[in-house]
Amino acid sequence: MDNHRVAPRHRVLKAGSIEFNGGVVDCTIRNISDTGAQLEVASQIGIPDNFWLVISGSHTPRHCRVAWRNDKRIGVAFD
Repeated sequence: MDNHRVAPRHRVLKAGSIEFNGGVVDCTIRNISDTGAQLEVASQIGIPDNFWLVISGSHTPRHCRVAWRNDKRIGVAFD
């Protein structure tokens, strides 16, 4: 399943926030690599296909585009 990834993902459990058009949604980063991440959210309602991911403890937001969605998880690619 992971063979198609450009970079290996590392399991993490970090707090983050999804920021878009003045809106903010809290999330948990479940895994991350240089090219993307898997996010867990309470609800996907209102989360657009492109947004900024702010990782707690990091001062550099990452621009993301949604690669996939299911239930309460979102797979993103970093732009």
